[in-house]
Amino acid sequence: MLIAAEKPNIVLLFIDDWAWNGSPVAMDDSLANSRMPVLQMPNIERLAREGMKFRSAYASPQCSPSRVCVQTGQSSPRNGFTVYMNARGQEYYDESNQYAGFPVVSCVSDMTIDADAVTIPEALKPLGYVSAHIGKWHMRGDPGDEGYAEHDGDTDNKPGNTLPDDAKQRLPEDLTDPKLMFSVTEKALGFLTEQAKAGQPFYLQISHYAMHEGRECLPATRKKFVRHPLVQAYYRKIGKTAETIKRKEDPAIWLGMADDLDGRIGAVLDRIRELGIENNTFVVLVSDNGYRHKELQLTKGLKQPHHGAKWWVWQGGIRVPMIVRGPGIAAGSTFTGNVVNYDFLPTFVDWAGGDSRQLEGIDGVSLAKYVAGEKPDDVFLNRNLYFHYPHYRSSMPHSAVVSGQRKLLHFYDQPDVPMLFDLSVDMGEVHNIAEQEPETHRRLFIDMMTYFEKVGARIPKVNPDFDASAYQQDKDYPRRKLWGAFTDSRPLEDDESTSKSN
Repeated sequence: MLIAAEKPNIVLLFIDDWAWNGSPVAMDDSLANSRMPVLQMPNIERLAREGMKFRSAYASPQCSPSRVCVQTGQSSPRNGFTVYMNARGQEYYDESNQYAGFPVVSCVSDMTIDADAVTIPEALKPLGYVSAHIGKWHMRGDPGDEGYAEHDGDTDNKPGNTLPDDAKQRLPEDLTDPKLMFSVTEKALGFLTEQAKAGQPFYLQISHYAMHEGRECLPATRKKFVRHPLVQAYYRKIGKTAETIKRKEDPAIWLGMADDLDGRIGAVLDRIRELGIENNTFVVLVSDNGYRHKELQLTKGLKQPHHGAKWWVWQGGIRVPMIVRGPGIAAGSTFTGNVVNYDFLPTFVDWAGGDSRQLEGIDGVSLAKYVAGEKPDDVFLNRNLYFHYPHYRSSMPHSAVVSGQRKLLHFYDQPDVPMLFDLSVDMGEVHNIAEQEPETHRRLFIDMMTYFEKVGARIPKVNPDFDASAYQQDKDYPRRKLWGAFTDSRPLEDDESTSKSN
């Protein structure tokens, strides 16, 4: 075990609703649309230059399950926290009137972190660490009960939406703490400064409310992007001006929110350097789920790289940006193997001088040796990563397993439609190759259902009272029809393709 003076600090910068291509850093250097060139985020670019970026990082399709995966090192099927919704006293199936008549009877979710799950601070405390969680929690319960010495309590999305309803049209000129970015950062800086001066190794999770919708930024930052030629061109295209466009539709505010967020990330990086702990501190930057930012289209010729969005286990909902900087990590390096958010707990334990192999009941694998430069073997590269969303909302009950470059999807309303994709050549999940590779599909499907049974995952059932007309009248039916199961190849949407750089 490492002696206290050698133990590294760990800072997790957890960003909300941020797409794989939602920064100016290309997650795949061969793809022009794996970055957002209109963004100005020099501190994130700095992290990428000084650390390692991850081409194939995965998370959950919604924020709360992702947060539980991070804390517990468990997949969503295992921990049972698959969505943030009210179970209404139900234990397994969601039989509320809202989804009566839909094709399948969906499931409810766990409401809190399981009492017997070992969380990050609980795993790190015996190794001499003190932990803080600042910002958005959104898992119900008290962070203090999970081992955090300092925290903001049981916070959800509401604190981060700082503006009143009457600000839907305009951004207030007196806004000083958009998305609580500045106050969250100041509290985090206070914690890390205190621990560093005391020589106390620490884990600090800064869970920002940005980039979640309800977009906010400093008025001065918005003005900078209002003047951007691409934003001006967008205003003209939709027949609006900077004065008439609604706040929630204004790309200048979204770009400004990213700019302000980057400044707060920079403040953390600067403080780490000023305290003299830069060479002994791991910094992890990652998103909680995938997204689909329309601001990509401000740049002519760029199309969305992924199918789907948040709430879906298509790549657009689960693939996320990730960068890690720290001792032993080669500057400007890239890791191409699949990693997932439930790998963090065992990784942090190993960084802290513990032995992740002693952790029980987890699904994650330590990345410590890989970020230090060891090449992964085939067992790691082809391991199964499981994603489970047995619910209706804007999406529908479906699951997926990613295994190396193959990905299986299963829609519970169309169980007889096998779906398999080769991500090495079809990142956009356009061509269903299940009929060409039936044995691969069969193997992965059996793996997935066997795993679900092993960990006690809730599985939807066919609805005997299915009412097609009622289902088709639901407001989200068109999207479910468009983004549901298909055979052969699906038609590309106007804003979706895989764009190769020149």
